[in-house]
Amino acid sequence: MKYRRSGKSGVLLPEISLGMWHNFGCLTPYETSRAIALTAFDCGIVHFDLANNYGPEPGAAENFMGSMMRSDFCAHRDELFISTKAAYDMWEGPYGSWASRKHLTASLNQSLKRMSLEYVDLFYCHRYDPETPLEETLQTLVDVVRQGKALYIGISRWPVEAARFAYHYLRQRDVPCLIYQGRLNLLDQSPVQEGILEQGLEDGVGFISFSPLAQGLLTDRYLNGIPEDSRIAHDPRFLKADALTPERLAQLRALNDIAEQRGESLATMALAWILQQKGVTSVLVGASSPEQLRRNLKATESAPFTSEEIQQINKLTR
Repeated sequence: MKYRRSGKSGVLLPEISLGMWHNFGCLTPYETSRAIALTAFDCGIVHFDLANNYGPEPGAAENFMGSMMRSDFCAHRDELFISTKAAYDMWEGPYGSWASRKHLTASLNQSLKRMSLEYVDLFYCHRYDPETPLEETLQTLVDVVRQGKALYIGISRWPVEAARFAYHYLRQRDVPCLIYQGRLNLLDQSPVQEGILEQGLEDGVGFISFSPLAQGLLTDRYLNGIPEDSRIAHDPRFLKADALTPERLAQLRALNDIAEQRGESLATMALAWILQQKGVTSVLVGASSPEQLRRNLKATESAPFTSEEIQQINKLTR
């Protein structure tokens, strides 16, 4: 595994990190999830990315991590970099969501119990809260670090101006933002277009990409239609059939042609493209099996893109 420094911090993260958004909840057999997590660790993936509501059910992924910490990972805590998040819907009532001091504090306390941890390495505000004062949210993040419940803090999917305010506020209180998490892939380049990556470089903040394969669109899974056992067919919460328009399918096939010319799968090329964007620290990948995870790791060995390939990709995706 290759590691990259997150912004101007002392933290090195693996180029590929394991996201536990899917396949680590109640719908996946424990031994399957365990095999994926152990394969990741054996391959040098030391960063495991969670959130309070990852499942299903909410909290299930953190419960899984707690089981792993009590068994397989009990002797390896100091080798692991574990993150979690709060701000999306977690429990009923007025304090179960968003980014108030009440919700962030209560959620982190619950997360630590589920994961059998004394602290997390990284705690995110999972989304921007337009109603709660930014100072309240950010001071809470400062305080959880000072309380020893988190070593670093990050933000996810915040607008550029709010992120700029956050970086300044946190730096002034000696708890600099470690990393920004955002959706970046060949089909959604908004962090580049909005200036998030450039802003991070200027402020010494890392960037980690989630949904790098656009929920499976940037694989060979849908190049010839919708398979019966696919996510679209069985779990359309995050990827719906109407996303696969004739125009999108033509775009994906053209990108696949470029990948084949590089001697790679479409998924490998899509991950490699993210890793070669200036300012990117790591890419979060999901996996339904150890074999799929190993295939994703091939992106760390990809050759640099030629100027011609970049032009072809830009023409298709911008």
